[in-house]
Amino acid sequence: MIFTTKAEYGVRLMVRLGELPGNQPVSLKTVAETERLPLAYLERIVALLRRAGLVESTRGAHGGYKLARPAEEIRMDDVIVALEGAVAPMSCFVDDMADDRVLCSHLDDSGSGCATKLLWTRVQGGVHRALQQTTLAELVDFQSAPDAVTGAAAA
Repeated sequence: MIFTTKAEYGVRLMVRLGELPGNQPVSLKTVAETERLPLAYLERIVALLRRAGLVESTRGAHGGYKLARPAEEIRMDDVIVALEGAVAPMSCFVDDMADDRVLCSHLDDSGSGCATKLLWTRVQGGVHRALQQTTLAELVDFQSAPDAVTGAAAA
């Protein structure tokens, strides 16, 4: 499963917003320059995050974007779904959110599915749990930790 640059840049944007003292608004131009990201692409990404209720915008000379709620309350599954849509490990999967189950589009899913459905269902569940259990606050804390610069991560 490969996430696009939309997810990568969107998470980087969210971390940058989470680092701001007092949840002050920041311009996208500043974020683009700081993170070395293309401004036009960031504008499209922030529109998706705003539509999902994850960021707010303010107009004016001191305007910009800020988090819509505290970083501790923003889970990464909300961010990724807002940017990428449903997370599926294989293109043949259809995420049926109403029943909270995965359907295989190759076969009439009458409960059996294809031979690999169990594996891909577990992969999807693992990714979903990891995203759901990770908050923006954790990423902000990790970013500011001394080991984050060297790449050492505490499991």
